[in-house]
Amino acid sequence: MEAYKRWVWRNRDYVHSLESLANGLTWLLPERFSESEIGPEAVTSVLGIITSVNDHIIETTPTQMHMGHVPQPSSFPLSLFITLLKDLETLVEVAAQQFYGDEKKWNFIAITEATKVLLRLALFRKSGYKMLLHGGENTNDVQDSDALDSQHRNGLSPKPGEHPVPGNIKNYHAHNPLNLEGRALFALNRFGESARTVSEPTWLYRVQHQQAIMEPPTIVAKKPSLSSFLSEKGVPGGLFLIGEMMFILRPLIYVLLIKKYGTRSWFPWITSLTVDLISNGVISYITILRQNSKEFCLSNIEKHELKRRKLLWALYLMRDPFFSKYTRLRLDGTQKLLEPVPIVGLLAEKLVELIIGAQTRYTYMSGS
Repeated sequence: MEAYKRWVWRNRDYVHSLESLANGLTWLLPERFSESEIGPEAVTSVLGIITSVNDHIIETTPTQMHMGHVPQPSSFPLSLFITLLKDLETLVEVAAQQFYGDEKKWNFIAITEATKVLLRLALFRKSGYKMLLHGGENTNDVQDSDALDSQHRNGLSPKPGEHPVPGNIKNYHAHNPLNLEGRALFALNRFGESARTVSEPTWLYRVQHQQAIMEPPTIVAKKPSLSSFLSEKGVPGGLFLIGEMMFILRPLIYVLLIKKYGTRSWFPWITSLTVDLISNGVISYITILRQNSKEFCLSNIEKHELKRRKLLWALYLMRDPFFSKYTRLRLDGTQKLLEPVPIVGLLAEKLVELIIGAQTRYTYMSGS
């Protein structure tokens, strides 16, 4: 395993090129192969897992090599396991639907969401009750309230193509280019990442990375227990815990309610939206209330995460029953309006087909 890690790190540019090529080849899968959806989804899930593992190696190996850091045997990369589970969740949904039907597939989706909840709770506790970034896929290593300074001190400066800004669509569908809809969404995401990478000078990242390597190893602060966290942060800390727990549990609550009431019922939709609003509202309230106090203050990267979560509310427009009753009618009306326009009408038709196809998958629109 260590030999593979060294090979990936030394050939990281070559590895990224191979991954992009392999993901691009999924567009060439024959239509007869995509009729069952399981085959293409299995292929892209495997590619997603390989990509996630390689990215994890590339992100962690430089620190270990240059700083002499040796990971403890008991260390458990929970963020990586969450990412791998998200790579598999669409395959689980597709396979469950084909073998067990539309109703029983929700049992498997619920098991998947429950597993993610347990992993996120464990990661939340292990991180010292810090805000989860991108649902736990990114580690929150900021040690103080000044996120930018902390990032430079700890070597956490963003890599080319990675920006700690809200609305990163990679976590929604980047690893799920299984069929026409998924491949199109994946291609758009990869195009955006490539454009950002080209626009940034590589030498700048190398200088930043070299500076991070030359810094002495930072002393890892002891993670507080729940009682010490509450005693230190007081009431704002307790409210933060409530808000973050609601954010973690929201997807599971939503799936369980869909399983009981169905996708056409408004109750799961309204309940999920209410939990989201309360969760973000509580955290935003204590952030504004304590913005001039060090008792409880979010770092800049955590503020970006809070904005990203608010942008995820747009996905409620794509979830039934709101989508069937309102959004789809607007999309169909727009398509008919643009249909006479050359080229634009064709693109609008394909875009509407893509959106409708992606909307049928819970894992595309879950935002979890």
